[in-house]
Amino acid sequence: MVKLDIFSDPICPWCYIGKTNLDRALAQQTDQPFEIEWHPFQLNPDMPREGMDRRDYLETKFGGKQNAVRVYAQIAEAAEAINLPIDFGAIKRTPNTLNAHRLIHWSYIEQCQDTVVDALFEAYFQQGLDIGDTDILADIADTAGIDAAAVRRLLATDEDIDEVLKRDAHAREMGINSVPTFIVDRQHAVPGAQPTDLWRQVMAQVIQAQAG
Repeated sequence: MVKLDIFSDPICPWCYIGKTNLDRALAQQTDQPFEIEWHPFQLNPDMPREGMDRRDYLETKFGGKQNAVRVYAQIAEAAEAINLPIDFGAIKRTPNTLNAHRLIHWSYIEQCQDTVVDALFEAYFQQGLDIGDTDILADIADTAGIDAAAVRRLLATDEDIDEVLKRDAHAREMGINSVPTFIVDRQHAVPGAQPTDLWRQVMAQVIQAQAG
């Protein structure tokens, strides 16, 4: 298998779209060519720990309501084009994602990382849940087979905060400045929410190289 490292943030809509396209390409592939690992990259590292009102966040980030509406109209169009349901109207708060990244980190150890990443995207973009909330994260952990009580205990401590922040900083030192960013075989960067067809081509090349 070839390593596929994915740098992402669970509140990034383009990351959700990009993962959906990758998953659809993988579903069409008989042989799984990738060993996938998700890595932290906080879009808003300075976000207050309690998060903030989503409307205030978007208008501040994009310089006013009109710009925010324009940007998210493009995202909604891209999601609709691949039949990916996103309910932006249900999202009331933009969370700090540090604890979500801690859960993703622990889920890699528990070998259920993809399940947890999926659940985080769905909770945020389809249900409008606050994925910075400990109870929400514990519920997501539980659905993936991770001990929810243990996750609650860990989230009440500083366990692995430094590790997640160090990995986030390392991504930026590598030159990653936007997500999603996919790195194939530790050397080929594939930035952005690439279409399913491109992933089919990448996988064909990977399989051909392995066979050769």
